[in-house]
Amino acid sequence: VAMAATRSVMRAVRVFEFGGPEVLKLQSDVLVPVPKENQVLIKVHACGVNPVETYIRSGTYARKPALPYTPGSDVAGVIESVGEHVTAFKKGDRVFTLETVSGGYAEYAVAAANRVFPLPDKLDFRQGAAIGVPYFTAYRALFQKGRAKAGESVLVHGASGGVGLAACQIARACGLKVLGTAGTEEGMNVILRNGAHQAFNHRDPNYTERIKACTGPGGVDIIIEMLSNVNLDADLQLLSCAGRVMVVGCRGRIEINPRDTMSKESSIIGVSLFLATEEERHECATAVLDGIEAGWLKPVVGLEYPLEKVAKAHEDIICSSGARGKMVLLL
Repeated sequence: VAMAATRSVMRAVRVFEFGGPEVLKLQSDVLVPVPKENQVLIKVHACGVNPVETYIRSGTYARKPALPYTPGSDVAGVIESVGEHVTAFKKGDRVFTLETVSGGYAEYAVAAANRVFPLPDKLDFRQGAAIGVPYFTAYRALFQKGRAKAGESVLVHGASGGVGLAACQIARACGLKVLGTAGTEEGMNVILRNGAHQAFNHRDPNYTERIKACTGPGGVDIIIEMLSNVNLDADLQLLSCAGRVMVVGCRGRIEINPRDTMSKESSIIGVSLFLATEEERHECATAVLDGIEAGWLKPVVGLEYPLEKVAKAHEDIICSSGARGKMVLLL
């Protein structure tokens, strides 16, 4: 009797119920997924941790995956095998992804071939895991939704995290005047090294006055906002005429006075990479790959965790006192 080929197993993080970081369970007997047509299997070397993954895990987010699931979308690694009709990649290619089918917090991950991109040799796997969601989100916020133009000013609120640093690098490369905020001295230095013309400490009670002094009476054209439930009211006071706040992150409710938008005809615009069309994603990818080639796109890696410390990573990304770069899991 012919024996069925035995499928190999891998370590992967599984979530069986929504809840706190403790629901992230590392298992060592998860079947290695098999790529279907137009999919690739990646041996994961690093996987980025994004705040949105903590919201999804807690069950409070609009999108709820079917349980059990493996979190993670920003994978960097090496192609292990390819499904039918895949011609762009072959075994051994270095790649990074924007999203996965099977989940990135694992030793192997399946992804659609059109969500996978070549990782140039000048970037390591840790940096590769810091590209996808942060840079695509920053580009979408600035240009696709924020209509940023060279010569305009942008304030990146919470600029020392993954999306924030991506926004600083992209905006600077595209000719904007870049202001950034962070909560620590170290964070401010990181921002200044990555494209910001000026940095402000958002723990300083007078920081908004300092920003106003810097922008003059005109105000700031665009604000990239990572914590809108804290800052949105103050943001509306900082905007120029026709200025716009791009809501990239939010962790709760806030009260604002809509009249503040009328006096300047300003806008509050939500940003969700999940809603990008195929054309928009292609535009983001082109801009990102060009930036890597040109040398100005240099992901900054922050805290690094082994897979068994994934619960701690989820705790730290929400509770730590100031980011400095993109958080990654190393495999």
